[in-house]
Amino acid sequence: MSQKILVVDDEPHIVRLVQVNLEKAGYIVSTASNGKEALEAVEKDQPGLVVLDVMMPEMDGLETLKRLKENSATSEIPVILLTAKAQDADVFEGWKSGADLYLTKPFNPGELLLFVQRIFKSKTEGPNSYRIDDDEEAEVPGS
Repeated sequence: MSQKILVVDDEPHIVRLVQVNLEKAGYIVSTASNGKEALEAVEKDQPGLVVLDVMMPEMDGLETLKRLKENSATSEIPVILLTAKAQDADVFEGWKSGADLYLTKPFNPGELLLFVQRIFKSKTEGPNSYRIDDDEEAEVPGS
């Protein structure tokens, strides 16, 4: 059974880049363009992971993350913040809000895929599987 991932970003080219790479790796991907749509999509699709931008219209990613973590039905869904906000204060705020990972743009799609794989692996094998070995590489199809 393929795992579901929700990708949330207001920049269509970022959504497409992430979506294509995750789908090539066998994941089922749905998308949203702002936090309000993201909350609706999480309720409808029940993804196993959310990749979330911070700076978006309607509702930003930090508010979306806080709402996901406050809701007992969604609090256990891992969230990767993928954002251009790279200042120390921004990163700290992301961690404080409940992010499982914080990646900054521009980003390496292979790195994102590796983190996604590790998160799903840790959900089935336990927290020690989160560790990334030095010689481990993301399983990127066709490479």
